[in-house]
Amino acid sequence: MRWRPAAAASVIALALGGAPATPAHAAGADDDPWWGRDKALHFGVSAALAGAGYGGAALFTPRTELRLGAGAAVALSAGVAKELVDLGGRGDASWRDLTWDVVGTATGLVVAWTIDHLVARLSAGR
Repeated sequence: MRWRPAAAASVIALALGGAPATPAHAAGADDDPWWGRDKALHFGVSAALAGAGYGGAALFTPRTELRLGAGAAVALSAGVAKELVDLGGRGDASWRDLTWDVVGTATGLVVAWTIDHLVARLSAGR
């Protein structure tokens, strides 16, 4: 697999374009539903960060596993940092929020890899 700056730029643009503009706000432990706006924000931000991390790494390496690792590291670091800030008294820490961060990260990585793979196949077919 060779380095493809166009594919990396596309992934970054798609990931950042889908990021919500409002920050996620955790709900209290008793009022922490699995389905709600807060969880959708955790999912969306994590998916966007994972895609952006994958795309950013594509600018530097042709190795898919490094791209996936970079995307996961960016998204999960942000999610864990957010929950640690909440745990420190700035909000309500939630395992459910972190779960949606993981699900969003996995989704973002699958989307980024799929776009990268399709662009590579289309480029090879020219």
